[in-house]
Amino acid sequence: MAVKWVSSKFPGVRYYEHASRKHGVRLDRYFAIRAQVGGKRREEGLGWASEGWSEQKAATVLSDLKKAHATGEGPVSLAEKRALADADRKAREEAEVLKAHEAVTLANFFHEVYFPQQAIDHKRPSTVKREEIMFRVWIGPAIGKTRVKDLGELHVQRVKKAMLDAGRSPRTIEYAFAVIRQIVNLARQRGLYQSESPTRLVKRPAKDNRRHRFLEENEAQRLLEALAEKSRTVHDQALLALNAGLRAGEIFSLVWADVAHDGLKVRDTKSGKNRVVPLTRTAREMLEARRLDDAAPSDLVFPSEKGTRIGQVSQTFIKTADELFNMGVEDARDRVVFHSLRHTFASWLVRRGTPLITVARLMGHATTAMTERYSHLAPNDLVAAVDSLEAIRGKTPGKVVALNG
Repeated sequence: MAVKWVSSKFPGVRYYEHASRKHGVRLDRYFAIRAQVGGKRREEGLGWASEGWSEQKAATVLSDLKKAHATGEGPVSLAEKRALADADRKAREEAEVLKAHEAVTLANFFHEVYFPQQAIDHKRPSTVKREEIMFRVWIGPAIGKTRVKDLGELHVQRVKKAMLDAGRSPRTIEYAFAVIRQIVNLARQRGLYQSESPTRLVKRPAKDNRRHRFLEENEAQRLLEALAEKSRTVHDQALLALNAGLRAGEIFSLVWADVAHDGLKVRDTKSGKNRVVPLTRTAREMLEARRLDDAAPSDLVFPSEKGTRIGQVSQTFIKTADELFNMGVEDARDRVVFHSLRHTFASWLVRRGTPLITVARLMGHATTAMTERYSHLAPNDLVAAVDSLEAIRGKTPGKVVALNG
């Protein structure tokens, strides 16, 4: 429906009336202004009388715009005025955001942004918990109050020194660096940090952190016997680790569909590569004994008491290993832990002459370099290797040919 414009007593100001809505005793009026700008006639709407507009107010706005056009100072149209106001508002908002960003501490960012993001990214709950503990125990107390934008090399050095002074291992310190690096990467994505991670500027503590300890066969038997008296489930987990070289997390994640005729299908591994591990008769018989008649393919092989995935190594194993092997052992590399069973699996294979490339495939390693870490030979093996040279003693040496100079 076409509206009927009415000229006001102020030149360049006109209005039309609403069909039914009233403002006071008369119909509501919508005001607009018209003017020549740059040789072109321009009309711009202002608003309703019910919104505070009047003929006088419209005339004042028109006068200000004409003055700006004549002097070249300020906006010459309402559109330009609104655009300037929007730009000014946006600039103020950005300044406020920047000010807020500059005030964000590492602790604020970790708890309010980084930590919640881990659940969104579907990171493993056990990993999320480890990172939370690392921040709460080491990173937070050392540099939690530091503003994210100020984070630098000295702050990472502070974390490193605190951990070294407390006797933390190089591997644990490396993990702290990894957590800091991930926090910084997310902060950079959110616009709170501009540089590369300061962890790149700090030298990692150099120390051989590889485990030395693996079990002899009689020790493994003692461990299994002790565990069998306390918990059949923990015994079976340990037996499987010794016979298949699986990590604890891999064992906890097994479902019956993973137990196949050709071995165990190990999925979602630490290396990101699935693998199939052949089963020994002992391991297969143990699994067959555990499987219930109504077990579904998706059921966990080792469920918790609540039927969910187990999250960590049982205290039963830890206490039993401590009682049997760890009394008085101070060097963590010489302590028997659940991971020592995987280490034992690889070491036994190497002792029996299994090629490292084969052991690497069974362990799920990309190269034999990592396999060597898990497969240190015991001193007796090294001695036996050298003693094998005795076999050539007593043999008549070949003819020696003198070379005349």
